[in-house]
Amino acid sequence: MDRLNWDDARVFLALARAGTLSGAAQALGGGAATVSRRIERLERALGVPLFLRHQSGCRLTDQGEALLPRAETAEQAMQGLRSEAGTQDAVTGLVRLASFESLVVPILVPTLAPLLARHPGLDVEILYNTATVNLHRRDADLALRMVRPEHGHLVVRQVGVLGIGLYGPPDGARPARFVTWPEQEAVQMQIDWARAFGADRAPRLAVNTLAGQVDAVASGVGVGVLPHLLARAAGLALLDDRLPDGAAMERPIYLAIHADLAASRRVRTVADALVAAMTARRAELAAP
Repeated sequence: MDRLNWDDARVFLALARAGTLSGAAQALGGGAATVSRRIERLERALGVPLFLRHQSGCRLTDQGEALLPRAETAEQAMQGLRSEAGTQDAVTGLVRLASFESLVVPILVPTLAPLLARHPGLDVEILYNTATVNLHRRDADLALRMVRPEHGHLVVRQVGVLGIGLYGPPDGARPARFVTWPEQEAVQMQIDWARAFGADRAPRLAVNTLAGQVDAVASGVGVGVLPHLLARAAGLALLDDRLPDGAAMERPIYLAIHADLAASRRVRTVADALVAAMTARRAELAAP
């Protein structure tokens, strides 16, 4: 029994069903001599004859008849194993992705569309808010952030840089009014950049969404500090890509995953797609 090759059970079933060496060989995609050798090996390993050979073919012995249901059970178990393995290979379940607004329309949706088409059992929720989502409370499975998390059991990597500039209406006008954020801690840096250009000394329109700010600038309401990615798509005119002191306006983009989920197939699949997309569009994200 130590010399028993379980793959020989497949040959045993093929011969039992075909009744001839040539028929079994055809079913298995091999040669009749190979089938004969495999059956002889199985008989030696089991210590019993399985077939009676005669001119018209091969007929099961009593011992072979007794073992046939066992071999069929083994075949069914192997088929079930393959089926289950195929199911395990599928990417299914829900992934909750937290992001900031700049990336949702130009990056995330185009990236996820083909991914979801390839994996119909995968569900994704995109959450965006100016407030930071807490991965430790499992508010989300992974998050794109502009501030690197310094605490917690997270896997973090920088995946890009978001470039920002001062933009005006498409016609190149420079209205006196500033389109900016309402006072919020999460966007304080962008507010400070607008102030560096004089926003605190000018009339303003405060809008708490980037889409609203882009539309306001495009409509000629005022000028605004906006991501190049969104402003360029809206046809806005770049007025300055650096602060008055010469410093660049840019924010790093980090992908953070709770370490407990880093090996999750569904989370890893989404994360890998995001990294690939951000890498491919790195220059578009950063440059004016």
